Amino acid sequence: MRLARNPAAGSRRVGLLGLSFKAGTDDLRESPLVSLIEMLIGKGMEIAIYDGHVSSARLIGANREYIEREVPHIWSLMRPTVSEVIGASDTIVIGNGSPEFRHIGGQLRDGQMVVDLVRAFDRRAGNGVGYQGIAW
Repeated sequence: MRLARNPAAGSRRVGLLGLSFKAGTDDLRESPLVSLIEMLIGKGMEIAIYDGHVSSARLIGANREYIEREVPHIWSLMRPTVSEVIGASDTIVIGNGSPEFRHIGGQLRDGQMVVDLVRAFDRRAGNGVGYQGIAW
């Protein structure tokens, strides 16, 4: 995969849509995105996250302990809407198959890169948006 041709490839602002390991759940214990977030933070990236099923008020027990141990500052990275994450990011990672992520195309701007880990939508062309599918 060659990302260097896209201006967003060198970006330090990364948005993650979907934090849980699958759409419709708040279980973060099996989510590869938790590890990705910590790695990106360690590389100095600015992170914005949206997952409508994950909130501080609803997360309990072992799931809450896990996320606060792995990413103790997680709540400061969470954003209330998909639009806010897209607006604050140059690269957007789609991490689970939540249906609401299939409709982001109209919100993307020229120069943004989408890294789709779950095949949220088929390859997009045009509009100046880079699109990369991973592991599918």
